[in-house]
Amino acid sequence: MNPSILRFPDLSLRWWPVFLRNLLVWRKLAIPSLVGNIAEPLMWLVAFGYGMGALVGQVQLGGTTVPYILFLASGSICMSSMNAASFEALYSAFSRMHVQKTWDGIMNAPVSLDSIVLAEMLWAAFKAIFTVTAILFVMLGLGISASPKLLAAWLVLLGAGVTFSCIALIFNALAQGYDFFTYYFTLFLTPMMFLSGVFFPREQLPGPLRAASDWLPLTNAVELVRPMFMDQWPAHPLRGAVVLAAYAIVSFWVALALTRKRFRA
Repeated sequence: MNPSILRFPDLSLRWWPVFLRNLLVWRKLAIPSLVGNIAEPLMWLVAFGYGMGALVGQVQLGGTTVPYILFLASGSICMSSMNAASFEALYSAFSRMHVQKTWDGIMNAPVSLDSIVLAEMLWAAFKAIFTVTAILFVMLGLGISASPKLLAAWLVLLGAGVTFSCIALIFNALAQGYDFFTYYFTLFLTPMMFLSGVFFPREQLPGPLRAASDWLPLTNAVELVRPMFMDQWPAHPLRGAVVLAAYAIVSFWVALALTRKRFRA
């Protein structure tokens, strides 16, 4: 690998026009996009939270009894942040990069490839937090949680959106077509949903799997957000924040290097 593609990111405010361009294009489709993004997580919440929740009732979580609907809501909103960021940084970013050649057109202006990648990451994170905010309002309306600590949880969910945007951009840089993303969703995101304590407590996992899941980004997002839904502070906030930040920083650098290689920049 050419060492030049690993150079320090060229970060500047020139990402903003690219971000604004994406916002202006998306604004025309904001309502359908919002409905599409929140419909699936709300169906999960209704089907499992109220359906299975009526059978399960309560779950034991660290010696505390928690209603299953609250347990599921706090995990599924993290999953929603992950999915929304991933879809935007994969399918939409790939369309702009490879299919529509939008990135090539932008680079004819004094905007570097690094600024474009940064803008795409921040845009995907924005789409994630936009979706999460809408879901939070629905959960508030349903009375699932009314903790003031949800404001802090909102910031964690924004951080999770940034992290998963960075990870997804790695696969965006490697993809030659849309079908490639199936591997990412099937082999990475889907197993992580079941290993990160979204649907059931991780205490049910075998020891080795639970130890491995401790280092998954979704696990750390859930471990930070779930206590706040219960009006508590996380037991180990620094660890979770550091893990998410480490994934974001390393993944962004790798994604940028692979994108530079693809464009030979």
